[in-house]
Amino acid sequence: MLKTHKIALTPNNVQATQFAQHCGYARVAYNHGLADFKTGLDENVWHSHIALLNRFNAVKYDTYAWCKAMSQCVSKNAIYTNLNDAVKRWRSGQNRFPKFKKRSHSKSYQADSGRGTISVVGKRIKLPKIGWVRMFQNLRYLGTICKVVISKQGHRWFASILVDTFVDDPIPLVSERTDPRGKPGLGTDPIVGVDVGIKHLAVTSERQYFENPKALRRHERKLKRLQRQFSRKVKGSRNWYKLKDKIAKLHYRITCIRKDTHHKATTAIVKGASRIGIESLNVAGMIKNHKLAKALADASLSTFLEMLKYKSDAMDVKIVEADRFYPSSKTCSACGGVDSDLSLSDRTYHCSDCGHTQDRDLNAAINLRTVAEGHSETLNACGDSVSPQHVRRESSNQVWAAIAQGKPCLGTDYSCLVYHKNPNVLTLGAVNIPFRDGA
Repeated sequence: MLKTHKIALTPNNVQATQFAQHCGYARVAYNHGLADFKTGLDENVWHSHIALLNRFNAVKYDTYAWCKAMSQCVSKNAIYTNLNDAVKRWRSGQNRFPKFKKRSHSKSYQADSGRGTISVVGKRIKLPKIGWVRMFQNLRYLGTICKVVISKQGHRWFASILVDTFVDDPIPLVSERTDPRGKPGLGTDPIVGVDVGIKHLAVTSERQYFENPKALRRHERKLKRLQRQFSRKVKGSRNWYKLKDKIAKLHYRITCIRKDTHHKATTAIVKGASRIGIESLNVAGMIKNHKLAKALADASLSTFLEMLKYKSDAMDVKIVEADRFYPSSKTCSACGGVDSDLSLSDRTYHCSDCGHTQDRDLNAAINLRTVAEGHSETLNACGDSVSPQHVRRESSNQVWAAIAQGKPCLGTDYSCLVYHKNPNVLTLGAVNIPFRDGA
């Protein structure tokens, strides 16, 4: 199994300068290969990545004499791996035509020359032409090092180490897991619904509230002041570069605060659940609302949901996604009635049918838990919305038994069963049902 561990480095001034030089060499090699490739296209000649690398090696010492002091693995990986991958993505229609890398944006390079060419001993890593560099922590995995990428984020340098462990990590059983407080689990973890938002980052059906750190909002005043000073400096001057580094450092701090909160919240949710119900959000469409765009970007809900998915997959916790248009906030968790007049400013849900009153986010989380339990569908087989009171209720055991036997379940025709992009999730109509081989 391939595992990646990203570790912060503590280079000295000479090593940090060498990192920057190797990043520049990777950028120059990539741009040279791309320019050669574009010239060939204009002449109706297709240059493969091998031909591009050979053409670059033939002229690099004459054109770029300074590259003799660099590791030549950098130029090889830039053209043979990175440029080749960019061209393949363009040919398949996945991405647009490759662009030239800018000096201000390109701050990474691949340091290895193949499997087993990089050594890691304790808290040190040995890189070609640079030598031993100190790391903040030990490598987490044992195995053969396949790939090492050095990158810069903010004011820190990182090493992303890809390790082939040769064995698959065993998925811990429910009875072997621990709850968010670190106590051993008893195999009775509940089914949890998770509602994400701006006021609260996440609210679970177990009445857990995870607050939104609002990292950008907390540092927005300082960021504005630095950017105002930066706009008044002469571009390229020493003070211009100093302020540029300060702004990058502040952005890095904002990112770390947001990421730390996401990791803690998602880990606590996954460790205390046997199945999780979430909503399928169109965040790109929501950001088009200019009144909420900054707050939504600050919360980074897409990143939160992606973390929840991959951690659930690692812990073998099933994920059920409700339909994108399922009214989880407008549906009463007690009687199933829908309040179509509920606005975003209404933070308390009050049902006009049964009189049930509850926090808006908690009510939505309970509805998502109901979807995860398999007690309600968000769409029928024809793709039309269904009312919760008209849905045939079946136990989760009946659902899994029906899937294993290849029979229709939840009132939906079996032909609607299609694979989701996540191999552990099946889409049933518009309700995503987690699935494992042999289930």
